[in-house]
Amino acid sequence: MQIGLDFNLVEDLVAGVDEVGRGPLCGAVVTAAVILDPARPILGLNDSKKLTEAKREALFDEICEKALSFCIARAEVEEIDRLNILQATMLAMQRAVEGLHVTPKLALIDGNRCPKLAVPAAPVVKGDSQVPAIAAASILAKVTRDREMSAFELIYPGYGIGGHKGYPTPVHLEALARLGPTPIHRRSFGPVRAAWQAREGITDALI
Repeated sequence: MQIGLDFNLVEDLVAGVDEVGRGPLCGAVVTAAVILDPARPILGLNDSKKLTEAKREALFDEICEKALSFCIARAEVEEIDRLNILQATMLAMQRAVEGLHVTPKLALIDGNRCPKLAVPAAPVVKGDSQVPAIAAASILAKVTRDREMSAFELIYPGYGIGGHKGYPTPVHLEALARLGPTPIHRRSFGPVRAAWQAREGITDALI
C-alpha cells in the first residue's frame, strides 16, 4: 500500500529502505530495510556514497548493534536477467521489508517509486541524505555488496571487480571484451550481451 509522504507520520517503527547495485554489469542487487531505535541514536548517518569506506564499515557495525530491526536482502543475477533490473530491485526491497522481525508502521523508500508492500509506504527522492533510516539502509546494502565484490575479485581475477564493484568503467569494459562474461555477469545488460555474443561468434567460427 502506497501513501503520499507526510512527515507528520514519521514516528517510531519507520523502516528506511534502500538499494545498491542497479547500475553494475555483474552481481546481485542488494537492498536493506532498517528500523532505528530512537533511544539509541547513531551519529553520522548519511548517504553511503558520501561516506568513506572506513566510516561505512564502522557505521555498519553500529547499525547492526543498535537498530530495532534490520534485514539485508537481494535479487540474484538470474532474477535480474529474468525480470529486468527495476522489477528485481522491487522484489529485493519487498524481501528486505518482509524480513524485518518488527513490523513497521511505515516504510520510506529511497527514490521515486515503491515496491508492493503489506505496510504503508512512500517514496522519498534522495531519501538517503534526508531520512536517517534510509541512510542506515543504504550503508548496510553498500557495505554488504562491496564486500561481495571484493570476494568475487579473488574468484574472477582480471576484471578488477574489487575496484569498480561491477560498474561499467573502462577497465571493466576492456576486461569484459577480452575475457568474456563470468557467471555473475548480467546478460540482459547491453555490454555483457555484446561480449557474450562476440565470444559465441568466435566459438562458432572455431567449430
